[in-house]
Amino acid sequence: MEKFLIAGLGNIGPDYVNTRHNAGFDAVDALIKRHHGIVHDGRLADVCEIKYKGKLLIVIKPTTFMNLSGRSIKYWLDKENIDIDHLLVVVDDLALPLTKFRLRASGSDAGHNGLRSIQECLETNIYPRLRFGIGDNFQRGKQVDFVLGKWESNELPLVKQKFEIAADIIEQFVGAGLEITMNAVNKIELDS
Repeated sequence: MEKFLIAGLGNIGPDYVNTRHNAGFDAVDALIKRHHGIVHDGRLADVCEIKYKGKLLIVIKPTTFMNLSGRSIKYWLDKENIDIDHLLVVVDDLALPLTKFRLRASGSDAGHNGLRSIQECLETNIYPRLRFGIGDNFQRGKQVDFVLGKWESNELPLVKQKFEIAADIIEQFVGAGLEITMNAVNKIELDS
């Protein structure tokens, strides 16, 4: 059975629940909920296996904290013997408005510590990643507070919609491949 590793990035613990930086966690949670998946404690990650269209999705939420996400992803790629092109990392991105996603086959870490860790551990920046726009509505010097802050109440309807769309995107990536999915996803512009 063809296998995929779907990694949602975030930070563990109650202080980080419903924060912008945990958009990756929340997006894969939407996928897990949709498929009635059961999450269990695994090495370096919370793990859920989902069968979808004859394929096996190993869905992980690294428990290493964001800055060490690469350790978890490398471990699970190796353990499950999954090709790097069957990896999809879901991550928050403040360079994108809240109304957008961006799916890429490769790219820089753009200052994101989770992506930097993955690049260091995998020794490449060529792996698929779905960037979940969180916007940049913060004052100068307040970036960390914004990223680690909770969603505003007026953002929540759009954010919840985006988690479901992210689950759709993951399914399309697994079912149709990266190129077709990129062409569809990168045109999405939601109403704010």
